[in-house]
Amino acid sequence: MKFLDLCKVYIRSGSGGNGCVSFRREKYIEYGGPNGGDGGKGGNVIIEAVDGLNTLIDFRYQQHFFAQNGQGGMGSNRTGKDGKDIYLRVPAGTEIMDEDQETVLYDVTEVGQKLVLAKGGNGGWGNLHFKSSTNQAPRTSNPGQDGIDRTIWLRLKLIADAGLLGMPNAGKSTFLSVTSNARPKVADYPFTTMHPNLGVVGIDNTEFVVADIPGLIEGASEGRGLGDLFLGHVERCAVLLHLVDGTSEDVAHDYNVIIGEISNYTDELGDKPRITVLNKVDSLTEDEIAEKTAALEKASGGRVYTMSGVSRDGVDTVLRALKAEISMDRLRVKKADGGDEEDTSWRP
Repeated sequence: MKFLDLCKVYIRSGSGGNGCVSFRREKYIEYGGPNGGDGGKGGNVIIEAVDGLNTLIDFRYQQHFFAQNGQGGMGSNRTGKDGKDIYLRVPAGTEIMDEDQETVLYDVTEVGQKLVLAKGGNGGWGNLHFKSSTNQAPRTSNPGQDGIDRTIWLRLKLIADAGLLGMPNAGKSTFLSVTSNARPKVADYPFTTMHPNLGVVGIDNTEFVVADIPGLIEGASEGRGLGDLFLGHVERCAVLLHLVDGTSEDVAHDYNVIIGEISNYTDELGDKPRITVLNKVDSLTEDEIAEKTAALEKASGGRVYTMSGVSRDGVDTVLRALKAEISMDRLRVKKADGGDEEDTSWRP
């Protein structure tokens, strides 16, 4: 399945059915009076987050979604049938943006969440509603309300606990492949990852989701390489795992390039908790490891872990550090939601 995280969609809700002008006509009933029914309501356009999807590829082949119109009213006080709703089924983590691609209308973050994007038009009144003591045979009815036409953009931001950052060929895909069942493309040349990958990682009876995005290069925020097209997929992560290629000549420069690019993307992403790792240490001597670790510690101002994805040296230590950061983030979210507040309700 191909990966698609941004698409343009045209939607239209159903128009309401017209009201009916009708009179009761039966044998031996001279003045039957008006009996025109109301029109049915137009269908809604509804977006729904479903399980089992991690791409918007379905919207590449169908961009137009029109709900059904309501049926017109009929005689004998019969109301027209309501139009059927139409559903846009998307993966959790999808943002619905206005036509300008900047205004976020909705953010669908939970499986099963449903939102009405365009409400169907109301049905018109039949002539029965216009009957009065001074107008006992009205020949007036209302037309149905028009549906809503609009153009929207869908943008997917994968929901993961941890996100991988680094220069091309820093070992992100290798790390994901050795720690999870994900099978991203791994090769000895840059930009082997062309679209984000997700993997479920387990350590100490705890599982969390890791997202791997294509590597960044200097000038990505200005469109170089694959640019910053995929940085949105790590915006929702609790922690960022920054892998630095230990075989690079200047690891501090590589570190600063990535930090500069994510800071140019959004301040929020630049301020996220990060774990810095010197990768590919199996290709270095002990002196080189010590020298490059010291350079990275000076550049990052914090602890630097050492790891080799190929030999798995230090991998479990890095996973435990990720687990600790994710647990702290979940605790902060729980406190923000009031989950740890003391129950002060009355008890006998």
